[in-house]
Amino acid sequence: MLSLLAATAAAHEPIQWAELGLRPYLFEIGSFQLRYYSLAYLFGILFAYWHLSKMIKAPGAPLAQRHADDLFFYGTLGVILGGRLGYAAFYQPELFGGVELFQLWNGGMSFHGGVIGVLVAISWVAWRGGLNWLRVCDYVAVNVPIGYMLGRIANFINGELYGRPVEGDVPWAMVFPAGGDVARHPSQLYQAGLEGLLLGILLLALFWKTRARYRPGLLVAIFTIGMGVGRFVNEFFREPDAYLAYVVTETGLSRGQWLSLPMIAVGIAVLIYALVRSPVGSAGKPASQPRTA
Repeated sequence: MLSLLAATAAAHEPIQWAELGLRPYLFEIGSFQLRYYSLAYLFGILFAYWHLSKMIKAPGAPLAQRHADDLFFYGTLGVILGGRLGYAAFYQPELFGGVELFQLWNGGMSFHGGVIGVLVAISWVAWRGGLNWLRVCDYVAVNVPIGYMLGRIANFINGELYGRPVEGDVPWAMVFPAGGDVARHPSQLYQAGLEGLLLGILLLALFWKTRARYRPGLLVAIFTIGMGVGRFVNEFFREPDAYLAYVVTETGLSRGQWLSLPMIAVGIAVLIYALVRSPVGSAGKPASQPRTA
């Protein structure tokens, strides 16, 4: 596949997605298919749990392993329920009231809805355990971009959520079967790289190589701003859903961009809050300890 990409790009011919040999599932047994999109969610959640368990062993952790276990359970519910309900609320309200609402493959999930679902899960776990809500958000936020990256790679493998038609000479432009014969931006890979890999590396470096975790709200603020700005920028390259094209026509921005603006605003406000307050733990004032059960 890599040789095909290199040879095609060198000739500045549009890359034919159909010739990459991709399929949406790893294997199938009868009518059952193990789809890459499902694997992306699975491995993203498992990575988050594994890495969070590693993070709380470092000095200054605001939660214990039992809280990480609770976050794993309730956070998974938040991602699935929030992502699906958010998709219906933000993009297809007609799904409410029908069985299609529970068919996750019918339309998909909303990132913004998933964020809301995870915030509800964090709030519940923090309230039950007497934890500092903002610091728990910091620890969770570090782990989100890697799962997001896997999800966007799965979108690319599925040949869905492709980009807008290219303008000018773009060597990596691709023709997606569902998008007609037009060469388009592989916007799924743009999102995987910018909002996923790069943001993930930044947050991991800040947590492990700096004292950012001792400033409540700093990590989650950077995550929120990074995700909001990344999504806003990448939406200029992503093809709007057909039933939401009118939003771009009427306002000049896509639905995803309008949803990203409040994210950026909230992130900036939290960033200012984190920077003007004194650090906690071994970097400043004593950190509050989680309540024991």
